[in-house]
Amino acid sequence: MYLLRPFVVVFLFLLAFPASSQSPNNQFLVLNYHDIVESQDPTDSIAVSIKNFVDHLDWLKSHHYAIISTQQLLDAAAGGKPLPDKAIMLTFDDGYKSFYQYVFPLLKKYKYPATLALVGAWMDGNNAQSNRPSQALMTWPEVREVVASGLVEIASHSDDLHHGVTANPQGNEQAAVSTRIYDNEYDEYEKDDAYRQRLFQHIGKSADFIFQNLAVRPRVMVWPYGEYNAIAVDAAKMAGLGITMNLEDGSNTLADINTIKRIMIYGNPNSHEFAELMTKQRLSRQLRVAHVDLDYIYDADEKQTEANLAREVERILHSGANTVYLQAYADPDGDGNADALYFPNRHLPVRRDLFNRVAWQFKSIAKMKVYAWMPILAYQGNIPAKWYVKEWRDGKAQVPQHIYTRLSPFNPEARQFISEIYEDLAKYCSFDGLLFHDDGILSDFEDASDLAMNFTHDVWGLPADVASIQKSPELRLRWGKHKTALLAEFTDSLTDKVRYYRPGIKTARNFYALPLLEPQSEEWFAQSFPVFLAHYDYVAVEAMPFMEKASNPEQWLKQLVEKTAQYPDGLKKMVFELQTTDWEKKQKIPMDTFISQLELLKKLGAKHIGYYPDDFFNDQPELKRLQPAFSVIVTDN
Repeated sequence: MYLLRPFVVVFLFLLAFPASSQSPNNQFLVLNYHDIVESQDPTDSIAVSIKNFVDHLDWLKSHHYAIISTQQLLDAAAGGKPLPDKAIMLTFDDGYKSFYQYVFPLLKKYKYPATLALVGAWMDGNNAQSNRPSQALMTWPEVREVVASGLVEIASHSDDLHHGVTANPQGNEQAAVSTRIYDNEYDEYEKDDAYRQRLFQHIGKSADFIFQNLAVRPRVMVWPYGEYNAIAVDAAKMAGLGITMNLEDGSNTLADINTIKRIMIYGNPNSHEFAELMTKQRLSRQLRVAHVDLDYIYDADEKQTEANLAREVERILHSGANTVYLQAYADPDGDGNADALYFPNRHLPVRRDLFNRVAWQFKSIAKMKVYAWMPILAYQGNIPAKWYVKEWRDGKAQVPQHIYTRLSPFNPEARQFISEIYEDLAKYCSFDGLLFHDDGILSDFEDASDLAMNFTHDVWGLPADVASIQKSPELRLRWGKHKTALLAEFTDSLTDKVRYYRPGIKTARNFYALPLLEPQSEEWFAQSFPVFLAHYDYVAVEAMPFMEKASNPEQWLKQLVEKTAQYPDGLKKMVFELQTTDWEKKQKIPMDTFISQLELLKKLGAKHIGYYPDDFFNDQPELKRLQPAFSVIVTDN
């Protein structure tokens, strides 16, 4: 274990000063570069040509951006001189020779400060682990020269964590910082204590290594691949690295100093593309969502599973989608309840340790953002009966008739059970977001369990029995609104469990159409569009007119979009999920109809569009017609 170092004291001092009270101007951007090259190789996505890099610097200067140093950031965070307007930091990862050859002379010319992140093991001669082992690295004399200029801050990029480790039984390699190593010999994952010790050791060793070579302790930790979690941040703090940096898009405030977002520059953007990136920060991205059943991919024969997976990944790659909502629970009987899970966990059977494998193939090959699609309450198994929701029917509380068998959100033991499932998902799987299933509902006769009714009376001040509540429309609506808020707050707690291990995830929640079209129906479902807008990054409405038995499907969709647009940020956050199957008739939605509905949504102003399900066995929706209609023309880099 590493002793508390002097910069930890500085970091703790900074925490004593809320950033919002320090200065009226505490906003800043951070840009991340890797290799700067004289001649661009089209296959090297992270390299930027010298010409374009100079254009970036000229654009920043002409648009009056102020390039700030780490010290300026620390001073502002400690209540000193406020950050200048349009503050921006320049960071460079990996310590390539090109920084010394091309970047350093330009920094001196423009008098711009920068941060340079070094990997200890690579600087110590082990560059074989690098993603680009053929690229020459700076020497220590060159590093000392750039530091002596006063322009360059040296950051830790870890000692030996900038590589992949085995992440699942199928052998995928994922980022060493955020991954529990899978041991094929013993068929087990790295234990909590061993994982924690590995991070603390490598991060502490890196800080010591830089001090030994520069006589200056690093103050910044730059996460390899941008991957980190709360445990890693704790390790950085212990090593005196009070500032850490990831690879999330977006701007920062001084309140974000311990986990700073960086906008990675890739694809060698020209000046126009760079300007687009600076103004939009990749935050205006339109989602095109393929909603995928892992039950379709799974087969009892593992070889067939792999064949199915390869087929589906190739299909999604060419579908026009950029996001996948991927089922993480097993539901072979199709009732919406989780009978088992596709990841290691403490509570339910594992149908196969498959979710992380499939998610990673979508992420690494098809370049998708992957959301783990998970139930909120609908879990079945060897679970005490008293943990479940009860329905008031025929004058007594009894097992509901609803298809979803839901655990009660009023039961602390049930909440803990579900929370630990989500925690295990985050420990063992790499993904970009959570999609909360549409099982998170409570009808106007639920939850009638003893714990729920006691809570209803003691906390919300309503009658302690459903019959009394049902007598008053005002009480029914109040009860419904309280339940809506309770379920949203519960999903927030699940998100917090996941973000401890996967900090950058986004959230989405399935939403029935009726509470949007008829807001008074909130009391029947405990769903509300304004509440969902406040709690989730996206709301995924079931834009499925045939399921809703709409007499005029196009008019119904038009009404759905118009209702959405009435809310601030409604269209910005709503994902309209079309159906590709008519479940009542047990037949495909004709492609002419599907494409017509898709084009109608776009014409009406829908920003984010998805579909469910994707059926690769039957080419539904038909790929050759889907791709041109579904794709988004990318205007930012």
